[in-house]
Amino acid sequence: MNDPVKYVTPGRREAPVEVHRPTPLAPVPSAPVVPVQPGTIPAVTSVVLPDGRVVTGYALAPVKPEPVAAKPPVSRAAVNIALGGIGFGAVCGGLFLLTAFITALTALITQLITLAVVIFGGWVAVQVFSVSGHGSGTTVNIRKAVFKRNGFHG
Repeated sequence: MNDPVKYVTPGRREAPVEVHRPTPLAPVPSAPVVPVQPGTIPAVTSVVLPDGRVVTGYALAPVKPEPVAAKPPVSRAAVNIALGGIGFGAVCGGLFLLTAFITALTALITQLITLAVVIFGGWVAVQVFSVSGHGSGTTVNIRKAVFKRNGFHG
């Protein structure tokens, strides 16, 4: 039984493998075992297996899990994220309306300026290019101005 075992693979030579088996240690003398009676005698339970064997043993008390603190149905983080999303959506909608209002106001001011330029420009053109038969206009004489030694002499 302690002979080396040879494993031979076809076409290949291998060294024999040695199998080592541990030797048991001598028993160490220990304190005598004193039977201790439990405070209450547990119930002995027998179970019949499908093949007809009967297994007898002590029933284990079910382990009760530690009570878990009741959690709210929705976490606070989820509520905060949802409220932040609603607030962000409201701000985005408000910003969209604000930009639309500013765009419309800019277009209105541009049209008013254009209308004023057309009307006032037309009035100025009529005044300049009209031929009037009466002499109620203002006459302006333009003459040569003379500058001598940094002084104006008209």
